[in-house]
Amino acid sequence: MFEKYFSKRIKNTPSSFIREILKVTQSPEIISFAGGLPNPISFPQEELKVSMNRIADKFGAKIYQYSTTMGLDSLRQYIVDRYKKIWGMDITIENVIITTGSQQALDLIGKVFVDEGDNIMVEKPSYLGLLQAFCMYRANFVQTKLNDDGLDIDDLKHTLKTYKPKAAYLIPNFQNPTGLTYTNENRKQVFEAIKDEDMILVQDDPYGELRFEEGERIPYIGLNQSEKNIYLGSFSKIVTPGMRLGYIIANKEIIKMIETAKQASDLHSNIFGQYLISDYLYNNDLDKHIEKIKKLYKSQANAMVNAMEEFFPKTVKFTHPKGGMFTWVTIEEGKSVTELFNKAIAKKVAFVPGHPFYVNPQNVNTLRLNYTNANEETIQIGIKRLSEALKEI
Repeated sequence: MFEKYFSKRIKNTPSSFIREILKVTQSPEIISFAGGLPNPISFPQEELKVSMNRIADKFGAKIYQYSTTMGLDSLRQYIVDRYKKIWGMDITIENVIITTGSQQALDLIGKVFVDEGDNIMVEKPSYLGLLQAFCMYRANFVQTKLNDDGLDIDDLKHTLKTYKPKAAYLIPNFQNPTGLTYTNENRKQVFEAIKDEDMILVQDDPYGELRFEEGERIPYIGLNQSEKNIYLGSFSKIVTPGMRLGYIIANKEIIKMIETAKQASDLHSNIFGQYLISDYLYNNDLDKHIEKIKKLYKSQANAMVNAMEEFFPKTVKFTHPKGGMFTWVTIEEGKSVTELFNKAIAKKVAFVPGHPFYVNPQNVNTLRLNYTNANEETIQIGIKRLSEALKEI
């Protein structure tokens, strides 16, 4: 009835595959490995309750009022100080804008940089939220293969030469959906390949703080070496996702354009949430809190890997996560992930088929599993059910 009224943009944009799957998994009987949900027991609820009372007493009506588009100065300064401390990043508060989660950050970058038909390079596979966001602006996606150590450099060079992408979107740390992390050497090779290209590099890092093993963090690609780098971060995985607070770090000229796009979008992000998260960060030890999350997720990841090693057919391959929230499973060539999904749902266990993570999915034999939102016992049961479905196909 309304088809003729809808814009080409919205008709070109698929609905979120994961959101649709989550509707199916609402039954308490279904064990869901589908969503990328942080474990609720990792939320600092008592500390946030203290911060709520404190900001109400300290700031009064300000926490309920309209605010500036760029975001709360104290929160932006915390981000600046943390990135300087950890990475030695050469930034000021003017390089940071607060967004309504990382998803809005992707949408704003799409608004600012993507014209219809622009070539945008993404990983193969890539984060489906980015593919959905940039579909709205009718981008032409070109995918570059991933290896165990990061981007396939030969394929990267071919992509750059053949398609001359306007921008690239990468997730170097515990990539969604595969869980892979680029090595330091691979990051250097990626930067060498792209440094002279006329393109923007967007590095999304929602999972970088969730590294299970101790050791030096691997720097971003081209850190402090390019004005065309854009970094995305989020408080969703390390504090709480419900406040929907993320941020963009970029050149001041880029931030100014993103600010204009955000003014046209929502004026500003949730100011109550900004005051709350800012107060929490300044009055608590974030690193100590992150250590608790890492310990929890490492235990859950190990439980899933151990269960897959015990129950899955030997022909099934999977990644061994060293951080983040996901593992990536590859079943035999020629087997149907869609058939597997239907059989799994019948056995009351859910996952995300690999299709929505590819630009032009064909003969997809991969799937993503999330391990952070289930306890070890539930993981064991769910993987056993999934193994039964695997054996049936």
